[in-house]
Amino acid sequence: MNRLTNLALLLAIVAAVVASFSYLGLDLAALGQADNLGHMADYAARFLQPDLSGGHLLAIGRGALETLAMSALGTLLAALLGLFLALPAAGRFGVLAQSVTRLLLNGLRAIPELVWAALMVLAAGLGPNAGTLALALHTAGVLGRLFAEALENTPTAPAEAIRLQGGSQISAFCYGTLPNLWPQLLAYSLYRWENNIRMASVLGFVGAGGLGQMLYVSLSLFQEAQASTVILAMLVLVFAVDALSGWTRQRWVRA
Repeated sequence: MNRLTNLALLLAIVAAVVASFSYLGLDLAALGQADNLGHMADYAARFLQPDLSGGHLLAIGRGALETLAMSALGTLLAALLGLFLALPAAGRFGVLAQSVTRLLLNGLRAIPELVWAALMVLAAGLGPNAGTLALALHTAGVLGRLFAEALENTPTAPAEAIRLQGGSQISAFCYGTLPNLWPQLLAYSLYRWENNIRMASVLGFVGAGGLGQMLYVSLSLFQEAQASTVILAMLVLVFAVDALSGWTRQRWVRA
């Protein structure tokens, strides 16, 4: 019976793939024609000759700093907003507040960063402000849910001991809950910063500034050499942030 089920599932997958090719009208044979292969080779060759002129590298440096600032500020704002929303989402202020806050967090993270960026461009105009707000809103939904789950799993005994000694709710949270929660909050925030630096690099395609906007302009004008340099800058920036984030987690979180 299991073999028949697996065979039927395999046949259904094959049929779906064949139907997809038929529906989309893809002509894979045309890709192998000599003319098309020649055009693709010429296009790739132009990308292998990056523009390393001083003026272009200076512009890329400014774009990289703008992208880095967008990701860092967006992640910081998201962490603060996420922590603020995580308290009611963890049930600290009743069931009604928990339900409403979780619904809000679901809505924030359900909308992709690119969609948020398109909306923020309409609200805040072109430039890094829109990209920063887009990253902050989406990431706040992600971090808020992660922070809420971390709060739910954090031992409550230290905070309750402070409350029994006459401490306020704020004191109990800051001195009883936050020290145990801090390593997880930092690890989640650093991980999202890694993701945001990648996303900040492409938000420029909807006018949100940074390296993504430079790449969009270069590709729109068929400037393959300039686009290649921008892509290399994106790779260097992502690798650098990944290394910094990994070192920070090892030094602060695991310690």
